[in-house]
Amino acid sequence: MSIFPESIGQAVLTPSSSSVATLPLAKEYAWDFDNNNFLLIDGKNITVTCKDAVKVWIWKALQTPKNRYKAYSGNFGNDLETLINQGLSSAALNSEVERYLKESLLINPYISGVSNIAISVDGSKTSVSFTATTIYGDVSMNV
Repeated sequence: MSIFPESIGQAVLTPSSSSVATLPLAKEYAWDFDNNNFLLIDGKNITVTCKDAVKVWIWKALQTPKNRYKAYSGNFGNDLETLINQGLSSAALNSEVERYLKESLLINPYISGVSNIAISVDGSKTSVSFTATTIYGDVSMNV
């Protein structure tokens, strides 16, 4: 299964043009976010579409370091791990996390914006919550 789904189309405005482009219906294998594994029914993968599919894509993009796996294009994933041990101030770290977050998500044609970004640092762990605006509606995430 590709990171960009296939199937029936949806009409959307692309940010780079004023013309209408057709995107296939977003479709991904279902993901169990609590156990960090595929969601299976009777041992078989199930698929999700629309907002749920975009949420799975976001999760995968934020869990995948950019340019690490040949299965993904050079645009897929994130550069967040490059911030480790950089000694950045809290303000600089927040700014960079926000920038890297937007860079990794806005390559997806189904996502038009990222807002309500809240970053919390607890020792060596950084958590981020945000809302992604998609062609199917808003998706809230905590990672």
